[in-house]
Amino acid sequence: MGNLALESLERPEGMTTHEYAHRRLRQAIMVGSIRPGESLTIRGIAEAMESSPTPVREALRRLSAEGALRVLDNRRIMVPRMTADRFSELVSLRSMLEQHAARRAVPHITERRIDQLAEIDRAQDEAIARKDNGTALLLNQEFHRTLYTANPEQVIMPMVESIWLQLGPFLGIAMEHVAQLYFVDRHQEAIEALRKRDEDAVATAIKADISEGIGGFERSAIENLLKLAGQ
Repeated sequence: MGNLALESLERPEGMTTHEYAHRRLRQAIMVGSIRPGESLTIRGIAEAMESSPTPVREALRRLSAEGALRVLDNRRIMVPRMTADRFSELVSLRSMLEQHAARRAVPHITERRIDQLAEIDRAQDEAIARKDNGTALLLNQEFHRTLYTANPEQVIMPMVESIWLQLGPFLGIAMEHVAQLYFVDRHQEAIEALRKRDEDAVATAIKADISEGIGGFERSAIENLLKLAGQ
């Protein structure tokens, strides 16, 4: 754990130390900075964050409740290992949940929010072009989050983010070995459908975005990636 490297994260004014520790560690898991099966300790994470153990302990408790971490008998904490079957289940759940979230968002969408989505998509395209995979992944999540949170009734978003957290460590492996995750910009299709307020077309674009991106891995490719990562 002494070699754990966590990306920096801007800390908004007024954010508590506990909340900052949770968000920073959560982001690290979502972008694959921590490997599946990697064992964590409170002391190691606190050193990496230059923090005291107390906020780290609370962050780990919350992330365990979100399904991102597993508490072991010896009080160590581990990012759950990935298998091809678990990956397939998570991707299927992600697709169903996010199609539902997209449909629910359409009646509440504004032109201003659609413009925000277009700007996020442009920034993601730029990150992909310069091969900045971590930033591209965060912007992809920001695109989806910005769309779904147009719906003021935020029941589904914690479920969606729990899936992102569980898939994040595998994405870190994929980004090391796969040159490009996205070949068709389905975000553009979603934006065009949003301007028409076409719920079916928005849901179809989101389904394609997931199935052709992270969901496009064949079982053999998943198993090979896990083998390369020593899983």
